Amino acid sequence: MAMVSCAVVKSVGTNPKGEELTRLEALPNYKNGAFENLAERADSTVKHNLLFHRRPETIRPSRALPWVKTDLNTLVATAPTIVWFGHSSLLIKTGQGNILIDPIFSNHAGPIPGIITAFKGTTNYHAEDMPPIDVLVISHDHYDHLDYRTLKKLKDHIKVAIVPMGVGSDLVYWGFNPKKIIELNWDQSVTLPGGLRFTATPAQHRSNRTYNKENKTLWASYVIQAGHYRLFYSGDSGYGPHFKKIGQQYGPFDLALLECGQYSPNWPWTHLWLGQAAQATVDLQARLLQPIHWAKFKEADHPWNEPIEKLLPAAQKLNVQMNVPCIGEPYTLGDPPKKAVWWNFN
Repeated sequence: MAMVSCAVVKSVGTNPKGEELTRLEALPNYKNGAFENLAERADSTVKHNLLFHRRPETIRPSRALPWVKTDLNTLVATAPTIVWFGHSSLLIKTGQGNILIDPIFSNHAGPIPGIITAFKGTTNYHAEDMPPIDVLVISHDHYDHLDYRTLKKLKDHIKVAIVPMGVGSDLVYWGFNPKKIIELNWDQSVTLPGGLRFTATPAQHRSNRTYNKENKTLWASYVIQAGHYRLFYSGDSGYGPHFKKIGQQYGPFDLALLECGQYSPNWPWTHLWLGQAAQATVDLQARLLQPIHWAKFKEADHPWNEPIEKLLPAAQKLNVQMNVPCIGEPYTLGDPPKKAVWWNFN
């Protein structure tokens, strides 16, 4: 029991303090003790009474999701090849190195196991399955994107970690070498020795690993350049003019990896709502959309497959091409998009 309690406390992480905090306080997007979005919005939250609220019966899938077992160590990438593990966890194999984004392989989201559990069929990939990681990319500090138990296992197999400002404090607290951590503010870039270039770009979201300390670390989306390919990863972000600005400044993109699920009136502007990922793809000037942030965890009271069901017609209306692979199914840029309807069950 003591070991479990210790792991729970450790998984909470730690906010920047001392010299690290002083450095953040000098940043233009850090004001009044917290990071701010580009356009602060009043939170028109409609709180649900969880005791009496009726959730749809289809909030979790009735059976295991289909998945594909891929040997990630022998996978050949003639062009950037993306493997999705459900939710927002992604491996991108490129000629310049392996990129692992927001990995969560502990099969639950949160400091305590058993509260937000992964759907059946989404738990077949583990930290041990990952190839050597040239770059770990973290979008923000929420538990479903920054997972202590996963990173503890991967730590010694990661060459460098790229994180938003302040998130490095968690990694150092968990045993990462500070020299292997690169913190970026919005619109800051880094080019690694192998040639991969990363730019942190704005997102409309928030951060916190405890309820009483919000927005002490930054949240970000990313532009990823691998050779002549450009990819965009949204992290978590509500819709706003920042997508068009990113498209104008850094686009066009070969692929946009955009969140599409876990929207709720409880957090009305921090996630993309039904179909908004299609409009964001147009704004970004992206040739192909792959939806993420769905099909692994129940974090909002919508049917588990509603995000993709509602996104498809929105994408068709805007003439947006979509790629929707199964979990673990590799997709290489330039290949025909994956279009098999594998989610059509409750």
